[in-house]
Amino acid sequence: MPEGPEIRREARAIARALAGASLERVLYRVPGLARRAQKLQGARIASATSRGKALLIAFDTGLVHFSHNQLYGEWRVLPVPELPALEAERGRSIRVVLAGGGRAAVLLSATTIELLDARDVDRHPFVARLGPDVLDPTTTAAVVRARYASPAFSRRSLAALLLDQRFLAGPGNYLRSEILHAARLHPAARPVDLAVEALDRLARATIALPRQSLATGGVTNDRVLERRLATLGVAFEERRFRAYGRDGERCHACGGRIRRIDAGRAIFFCPRCQHR
Repeated sequence: MPEGPEIRREARAIARALAGASLERVLYRVPGLARRAQKLQGARIASATSRGKALLIAFDTGLVHFSHNQLYGEWRVLPVPELPALEAERGRSIRVVLAGGGRAAVLLSATTIELLDARDVDRHPFVARLGPDVLDPTTTAAVVRARYASPAFSRRSLAALLLDQRFLAGPGNYLRSEILHAARLHPAARPVDLAVEALDRLARATIALPRQSLATGGVTNDRVLERRLATLGVAFEERRFRAYGRDGERCHACGGRIRRIDAGRAIFFCPRCQHR
């Protein structure tokens, strides 16, 4: 499932391609939205951004597109002449098309799509329950540390907290493994049991890794190491992560073996670096 950095990159791509352009083609293949979507014909995109894993596109008509990619959703931005080839692509369902100025943003396969009045966005059930977004500049390490230490969250495992969007918006399964490896903490650890230094280290990693992923197109590994692996010809998917997806491989930090455990969703960690 795409996580906060991936959704933010999609939002930025939409904004670069379509912000200010008059929409010449608007398509919503969503039950109950076709008539409302007609109001967007000729509209302009005022902004495109994300909140956690939700993507929000504001139009100058006062409507706001809300979508969540879930597991298989994906936005693609492409020149309008390439739309027919995308529409003919098998196995992917086009749900939304927004096109203008020769460019198009196309939402594929997502199941959660709505058109909201701008005044209702903050009251939307998904948006209203989100915790601070780890990509928001106002979400500092101090803010994150206070969340970990709060009575509402401090007695839950770190593995559970880092998937809970009410705790912090944006992290998902790969970021969970990467944050905990960078902080050298076991997935079963609880904030209430951590020393001050460990809690500070965790708070810093919790905002640093998502922001690094956003800036680098998905790299959460140590940047110096990742660049060295790239010069050696190691494929991107094999060098981008510290721990995630590396079951049985050597830990970059200590040389131990990365281990996978399944607790609903897979967690990858190094028992040597991240002991209890």
